[in-house]
Amino acid sequence: MMTSVDTDALKLLGDPLRAQIVSLLAREALCTCHIVEETGAKQTNVSNHLRALREAGLVETEPCGRFTYYRLRPEPLEALSARLGEFAQAARDSRTCDQKRPCP
Repeated sequence: MMTSVDTDALKLLGDPLRAQIVSLLAREALCTCHIVEETGAKQTNVSNHLRALREAGLVETEPCGRFTYYRLRPEPLEALSARLGEFAQAARDSRTCDQKRPCP
């Protein structure tokens, strides 16, 4: 069964702009101005998405002068990936043994 952390992370990653931000942060640490430039989104919108990702533990911040850089945290994504992998394996296993719940 999925935990609330798993479902929260999936909901966050389901947003197209957040998914794009995560994709950008997977390659390098960026500040808000870089993300605004890359996505074309408004600064306030990007900041709100970054806050949601930070509060969910998916990104961490690093102050650098007057800027704040955001970096993707791999551990929560690895945990989510492992959980999804378990679902995939269970689906494979249920195909090989042809498990079906009988109808009433």
